[in-house]
Amino acid sequence: MKAWLMHEDRDFDPRAPLPPNANDLVQDLGMDLLLDTMSAGDPFLREVGRQTALSSLNDPAAILYRQQILSDAMAHPDVVRQLYALAVEAIEREKRVWGWMTTKYPNELLHRAVEVLEIFAGMLTSLRQIADGQLPGFHSKGFRRFFTRLQSELNDAYLGRVRDHLERLAFPGGLLMSAELGPGNKGTHYILRKPLEAREGWLARLQDWIGRFTKDSDAFTYEIAERDEAGFNALGELKGEGIASVAAALAQSTDHILDFFKMLRLELGFYVGCLNLRDQLAARGEDVCIPQIAGPDEAALSGHGLYDPSLALSMGGGVVPNDIAADGAQLVMMTGANRGGKSTLLRALGLAQIMMQCGMFVPANAWRASLCNGVFSHFKREEDATMKSGKLDEELARMSAIVDRLTPHSLVLLNESFASTNEREGSEIAKQIVRALLAMGIRVFYVTHLFDLAASFHAEQPAKALFLRAERLANGERTFRLAEGEPLPTSFGEDLYQVVFGQSDEGSDLSLPGL
Repeated sequence: MKAWLMHEDRDFDPRAPLPPNANDLVQDLGMDLLLDTMSAGDPFLREVGRQTALSSLNDPAAILYRQQILSDAMAHPDVVRQLYALAVEAIEREKRVWGWMTTKYPNELLHRAVEVLEIFAGMLTSLRQIADGQLPGFHSKGFRRFFTRLQSELNDAYLGRVRDHLERLAFPGGLLMSAELGPGNKGTHYILRKPLEAREGWLARLQDWIGRFTKDSDAFTYEIAERDEAGFNALGELKGEGIASVAAALAQSTDHILDFFKMLRLELGFYVGCLNLRDQLAARGEDVCIPQIAGPDEAALSGHGLYDPSLALSMGGGVVPNDIAADGAQLVMMTGANRGGKSTLLRALGLAQIMMQCGMFVPANAWRASLCNGVFSHFKREEDATMKSGKLDEELARMSAIVDRLTPHSLVLLNESFASTNEREGSEIAKQIVRALLAMGIRVFYVTHLFDLAASFHAEQPAKALFLRAERLANGERTFRLAEGEPLPTSFGEDLYQVVFGQSDEGSDLSLPGL
């Protein structure tokens, strides 16, 4: 039986290789706090979240399949958590069963397999009961198919047969088996037989019992003396020969059921992580939405109330959201005052794309975007004493590694890239790189203070470019919102002066011309 709650036609592969830039994305977009929140302290859930978030889907149908299941999970969180807890309990209880899974000792193998199967039978019965009670309230194809399979494959007849087999494998009436004599009069072809059915009626049963001890019986009986240790060992070996095949088959069956519970835990773990994240964002007053997927040729990117979820989690809520209207824009360039929210918006855009393409919700009131073939980030790095070359060389090396992996319809996030050199040189390097990326059909989101760079692209007025500028009020206050606007030839140095020196002794505001 398959859960198939992550893909419509296959199991989720937790060992699938992640993209080479996975660690850069986690670092640049601040995903660690996001993953920690999804895990709620459970390392297993954290790894599931990391593996899923960084393994983007490029098929709209595959994303929609997960989105529908997630919508059901968000509508019925208690049921999903109950299913997950049941899978975890089944796995943990199996671990606590004494015994080693080896065919060397068939009797111990059979005993352990029977005990494990008794545990699993109870868990499967609970799964079936959940399916019976919850199926009408779920609407996604994934959950409805899962519950329907539970009902059909774990029907009363199947569960009854499992209980019947467990009772028989306890051998309440002893062990009945057959064997043949092989070379050297050694036993061979041991076969475990179904116990003889007792005849109906007390008189018939009495006659059968008396017949075992009379000369008229066609059965031969051999009794082992109480202190005959060798005889008991031989009898044990005979029993082992008889049950070996049954023990191996039963152990294999329990392995299959265990694999089912492990996969169920893995796939439900993604949705439980999403619920954990949604709950923590909701506790901080933040909304999430299921994004709409646009066609690949639309270059769609628009929405209301987009925010950085990691910032919301670290601040306890109250972050300033942004509205975006960048449909058709291949280049989105963000300029403006320091600490105005540019880098925060860039991270929010990158996280929104990643979350959408793994089937999650998006931190916004409404969101619609096209899919991309991969998200790549090139953020400025702090000085590293271990670097063997200058910062510009390090930036160029990272960009070279990104370019080697780019394909058309990729998304590149640039944050203050090439600002480690002078403005003229940095602007020229950035212009050549950005022009080459745009020519390849790659989407670029760029946060920069390089006025020459931003002004050059604005002067060219490319038809598919959007220029956003961080808002700054006349008194220097930041609203942390970005609005459409051309780049300005100032870095607002007076703001820095006010922060450092404050007001003059006379109480009048110190002001400097914008630099």
